[in-house]
Amino acid sequence: MYKSLIRPILFKFDPEDVHHFTFSVLKNFGFLTRLFFPKPIEDKRLEREVFGLKFKNPVGLAAGFDKNAVLFNELGDLGFGFVEIGTVTPKAQAGNPRKRLFRLIEDGGIINRMGFNNEGLEAAIEKLKGNKGKIIIGGNIGKNTDTSPEHYTQDYLDCFEGLHPHVDYFVLNVSCPNVGSHAKLEDVEYLRELITEVKKINQSKSVQKPILLKIAPDLNTTQLDEIIDLIAETKIDGVIVSNTSVNREGLKTSPEVLEQIGNGGLSGKPIRERSTKMIKYLSEKSNRAFPIIGVGGIHSAKDAIEKLDAGASLIQLYTGFIYEGPELINEINQELLKRASRLPRK
Repeated sequence: MYKSLIRPILFKFDPEDVHHFTFSVLKNFGFLTRLFFPKPIEDKRLEREVFGLKFKNPVGLAAGFDKNAVLFNELGDLGFGFVEIGTVTPKAQAGNPRKRLFRLIEDGGIINRMGFNNEGLEAAIEKLKGNKGKIIIGGNIGKNTDTSPEHYTQDYLDCFEGLHPHVDYFVLNVSCPNVGSHAKLEDVEYLRELITEVKKINQSKSVQKPILLKIAPDLNTTQLDEIIDLIAETKIDGVIVSNTSVNREGLKTSPEVLEQIGNGGLSGKPIRERSTKMIKYLSEKSNRAFPIIGVGGIHSAKDAIEKLDAGASLIQLYTGFIYEGPELINEINQELLKRASRLPRK
């Protein structure tokens, strides 16, 4: 239904306008999804326990879709096992000028340079008060664009403190290519400082929340080794592999079109293989020492299984959700159930 009827219509319009339209429909007419999409699969065999949390299934929605914590209840109704809100920054900010979101239809990809546009911390907290408790919610946090380097850490701490009562886990977004001082945010020494300060606040709470790091798909093996060492040293709870890429190699979209689009982070099918290789490397080199959430180019059940087999404990959709629709959630869970049924009974 989605790919044959709905998507061809939506893809005739500007991607950001479609995003806002879709939000409005899901928020005000979410009950109609039961007419157009299959009922979400509920099965105990899909449950996963990761970093102390029990997920009803391993298929989540990546940050960037529900930036302002508007739709997490409705997205849970579509069948997601968890939803990651954000990136949330302390103050509201408009992000980069439009046009800033582009489809690469030939490649099954998206380029965005949104620039952490969001309504800010207080608005997110207010929305999260409407949590019905039926889905796990992650809080993806970052810094404001105009924050000076000496105050980067404080931005993360403010968001962590404010969201702590309202989300189930946290993601430190230090790898988005669409924010200023991107290089500093990925510097290992700075990451060590940031994680240490965030953990201090977490340890002061009666209930501590898992903390994850989201990394870029463009890191080399030396940098991945540094990430493994950093996780071992700081004992954070896991890593998300991966964010969007600045690499444009191997795209079918013409160089002329790419030049017109300009800079931004690439997601979708073009980064699938890179993301999966990183998951496999981190998992094997660390001897599966920490959980990995795999994201990047999941457009089919096969893609999802590939990520899980490479070492991911959970997966997230974003571009694949936009291209393939809500049916993709069930397709992945159905394939997981088929695999579960083939396993020998204990």
